[in-house]
Amino acid sequence: MTENTFNTPAPGSPGPEKPRSSRNVLIYGILIAALAGTWIYMWYDKNKSNEIVSTQKVQIDSLNTSHDALQQEYDAANARLDDLISQNTRMDSLVKTKDKEIQDMKARISSILTKKNATQAELAEARRLIEQLKSNIEGYQQTIERLEGEKIVLAGERDVARKERDSVSTVKDSLGKKVELGSVLHASNIRLEPIRVKNNGKEVATTKAKKADMMRVEFDLDDNRIAPSGDKEIYVAISAPDGSPLAVEALGSGRFTLEDGTEKLYTAKKTVSYVQGQKQAVSMDWKQNSDFKPGDYAVEIYHNGFKIGQGKVTLRKGGLF
Repeated sequence: MTENTFNTPAPGSPGPEKPRSSRNVLIYGILIAALAGTWIYMWYDKNKSNEIVSTQKVQIDSLNTSHDALQQEYDAANARLDDLISQNTRMDSLVKTKDKEIQDMKARISSILTKKNATQAELAEARRLIEQLKSNIEGYQQTIERLEGEKIVLAGERDVARKERDSVSTVKDSLGKKVELGSVLHASNIRLEPIRVKNNGKEVATTKAKKADMMRVEFDLDDNRIAPSGDKEIYVAISAPDGSPLAVEALGSGRFTLEDGTEKLYTAKKTVSYVQGQKQAVSMDWKQNSDFKPGDYAVEIYHNGFKIGQGKVTLRKGGLF
C-alpha cells in the first residue's frame, strides 16, 4: 500500500495555520471602510454646513430686501406727507394736532430701519407702522379734499351772498338816490332885483346899472314832505352880462361841489332853517365894490349840488334921477 503523502493531524493537535495574506486583506478592508466612512461623513457634514450657510444667506438677503423695501416705502410716505404740508396750510395745522402721535411713529420706524441687524419681528413692526402712517396720510388727504370742497361751496355761497348784497345795495342806492333827489328843495317865484340905497338908507328898486348899489335875490322854497326839517345850505350864483361870475372871496363868495363832482363859484350862500312840508320865503343880498354894468344878469339857485331854480334881470344904462 502506497504511503499517504498528506499527514492527517492527530486528534487534539492544532490545525494548520491560516495564510498571513488573508489577515492583511481583512485589515485593509476595515481600514478602507473606516476611511470611506470618514470621507462620507466629512462630505455630508460639509454639504450640511453649506446648506446651512446657504439658508442663512437667503435669510440675510431676504432681511436686507425687506429692509430696503421698507426704507423706500417709509421715504415715500415721508415725502408725500411733506408735500401735503407744503401745499396746504390746513394740512399743516391738521398734522400738528396729531404731531406727538406722528413723531412717535416716525421715531420708532427710523430706529428699526437704522439697525444693521434688525430682526424679522422688528421689520414686521416697522411695516405695520409704515402702513399705519400711510393710512393716516390717506385720511389727511381725504380731510383736505373735504375741506377744499367745503371751501368751494362756501366760496359759491359767499359769491351768491355778495351778489345779493350788491343787488340790495344797488336797490338801496337807487332808493337812496331817489330819496336824496326827492329831498332836494325847489325854488319858485325867483326875482333878481337891483336895489338903490339912498342917503337916508331907504332902499328902492331900480333898472339902471349906474344907480344900482346891490342885487337882491328873492325866492320861495316850496313845501317838501320828503326833505327833513333842519338847516339847508342854499347857494346863489349870479353872472354878469359878459358871463363872468360875480364872486369875491372877501365878500363871502367861494366854491361848492355840484352833484356830478365838479366845482362851481357861488356869489353868496345862506343857511335856511327849513321846516318839512312848509313853504318858506328867502332873501339874499349881494353888494360889490365896483359899479354894475348894464346888460342881462342871470341868477341860479342850488341845493345839495342841484340847480333848483333860475332867473334874470336887465339893467339899462344910467341917466338922471
